Amino acid sequence: MIRIMKYGEIPDEEIFFRGEIKTDVAGIVSGILADVKRRGNAALRDYCARFDGGAPDNMEVTTEEFAAAEAQVDPALLDTMRRAAENIRAFHSRQVRNSFMITEASGVVLGQKVIPIEKVGLYVPGGTAAYPSTVLMDAIPAKIAGCRELVIVTPAKNGQINPVILAAAKIAGVDRVFKVGGAQAVAALAYGTETIPKVDKIVGPGNAFVAEAKKQVFGQVSIDMIAGPSEILIVADGGSNPRHVAADMLSQAEHDKMAAAVLVTDSETLAQAVAEEIEKQLRLLPREEIARSSIDSFGKIILCDTIDQAIAVANTIAPEHLELCVDAPFDYLDSVKNAGSIFMGRFCPEALGDYFAGPNHTLPTGGTARFSSPLSVDDFVKRSQFSYYTAGALEQVCGDVTRFARSEGLEAHARSVLSRLEEEKA
Repeated sequence: MIRIMKYGEIPDEEIFFRGEIKTDVAGIVSGILADVKRRGNAALRDYCARFDGGAPDNMEVTTEEFAAAEAQVDPALLDTMRRAAENIRAFHSRQVRNSFMITEASGVVLGQKVIPIEKVGLYVPGGTAAYPSTVLMDAIPAKIAGCRELVIVTPAKNGQINPVILAAAKIAGVDRVFKVGGAQAVAALAYGTETIPKVDKIVGPGNAFVAEAKKQVFGQVSIDMIAGPSEILIVADGGSNPRHVAADMLSQAEHDKMAAAVLVTDSETLAQAVAEEIEKQLRLLPREEIARSSIDSFGKIILCDTIDQAIAVANTIAPEHLELCVDAPFDYLDSVKNAGSIFMGRFCPEALGDYFAGPNHTLPTGGTARFSSPLSVDDFVKRSQFSYYTAGALEQVCGDVTRFARSEGLEAHARSVLSRLEEEKA
């Protein structure tokens, strides 16, 4: 049964403990990366045969396969995904940054260019579950940013990709899809093969091997983040429905055994009722074993004296998902400093954000919301800055620049300015 603990009476290390991921896969992943870099497609086919039940005849999904996949998907689900895509586009379109230029009367022009990343690779998991929502959430911001080429890699069991993944890719405007997953797919995106293009950035979640591969290729390419197990923290007052709170906690617990579901409340009555409700609902879940392991190992209910104190606890934990199940949730919004995505009020379950509302569901985990942000259009652009000075403008600042350079012992820097002015006066 989930633990109930009183803040202030339990050591902080127990209150704030989150699951530690201990995976010793670095050596295995390093070998896979080197193999794919050296042998390209031949290595990919060997790994597909070993892990996915066989190497596909064609590594890239064809136009005919896209059409066949779409025909297999429930039309109602297709409509749902299209509506979700509209919401995601509407939200992320507001994130677009513009280039700017500053022109000064002295003859100085300064500016910044916002430039889309050329090629982006999306990793889409295809193991125990298929996540078309991840396709929409990762691909749509990239398309809005203006990325020239957007490709997906995803495992193909026995040579087949889940048709819902392909349907979502088409809705999102993905350019190409390849039937390969795991660390070997990350290697293909980082180094390129005879078939899979080398990209500039890799985004998307995956298992421990995928996460380690992204970590090891960082620098060769950019990555979004190293995603850990899913988390939800609910701040709830005594007016909350325990059935709803328990259901929201289990919505994350069913992801995997390392997921963390936390309730922080000022109501002991609610705490007890939620604990009992979790037990009732667990028995009805198809993924009961996974959810129960998550709840037993990493679930907790923390009792606080006030909601303000509960918010302070939430800021220390810095959860991936934060629900404010309280009266007047907007009164507390400014107090929230560390959270990936915030769900306001009693009728905004986290599942809305996973699928449909529009804000991104690729979020910082493991407390990294203290310093990082949800996936956005910003992740798919880079910025270059530019400067222009006339001869007169350079002369005006010559003394400042040379003084600064010489203070750092860099005489050549100073002379690079002075040489121009000497030539102008000659």
